[in-house]
Amino acid sequence: MKITLLGTGSPLPSATCAGPSTLVQAGETNLVIDAGRGVIMRLVGAMCPPATINAVLLTHLHSDHICDLNDIITTRWISSPSATPLPIYGPVGTQKMMDGLLAMLDHDEHYRLDHHADLRAGVGMKVEVHEVQPGDTIAIGGVAVGIHATDHRPVTPTIGFRIEHNSVVAAIAGDTIPCDGLNQLCKDADFYVQTVIREDLVRMFAPHIPIGDRFLDILDYHSTVQQAAQTATQCNVKTLVLTHFVPAIQPGQEDEWRSMAAEHFTGEIIVGPDLTSVEK
Repeated sequence: MKITLLGTGSPLPSATCAGPSTLVQAGETNLVIDAGRGVIMRLVGAMCPPATINAVLLTHLHSDHICDLNDIITTRWISSPSATPLPIYGPVGTQKMMDGLLAMLDHDEHYRLDHHADLRAGVGMKVEVHEVQPGDTIAIGGVAVGIHATDHRPVTPTIGFRIEHNSVVAAIAGDTIPCDGLNQLCKDADFYVQTVIREDLVRMFAPHIPIGDRFLDILDYHSTVQQAAQTATQCNVKTLVLTHFVPAIQPGQEDEWRSMAAEHFTGEIIVGPDLTSVEK
């Protein structure tokens, strides 16, 4: 299994970090978890052509996690010699979101169908939406995916994905604070991928930006670096992978973030820029 951080950024635009997205490759199966800005560019950088994506999994419907889902849908369709419907798995509410997204893409789909005879001979720009809930288990190309509840309130529902293949387990948590569902998701996992914030930096920057009060609000529904490390220790995780850095991590700061986590977790800690990968 190989895990690649396609985008490590946040809702605030960054010159170096694409939006939140993670690629999990297991056997012949390619899964994209969340679809932040720039995801298609990062997929190409990861040497994973969009046409090879088997499914997209969404942890929740915050804009920074879905804003380039339309790019995955259209690019996968028009770059596939023989297109197949794209399975999309997400929490309750995903179907409503997708109905609006496909309506937005309606003109583009018809322009392309009018222009390309081979596209007209295929199934069209189709998706298969599956709304999943905690406790569900799904199978995608020989990969088992368990659904677990996370806590990102007031955003609800939010979910994490426990991905298993050949006895290797990756826990993809998304945005959440520590909770029982997160513990179940991460128990004995080989890899635990977690959104993290630096509370010290958020509090330092807040007084100096126009949306300072709003910026402080993020502290109550994301795990800090320290909390992610504590969860990793509590759950007997082997490798902690930090991502979706808030504020955006700057080149050269990796050791600083890593050392904060190392105060609470003695296992391997992965901190790096977009396209950082780890595998087992």
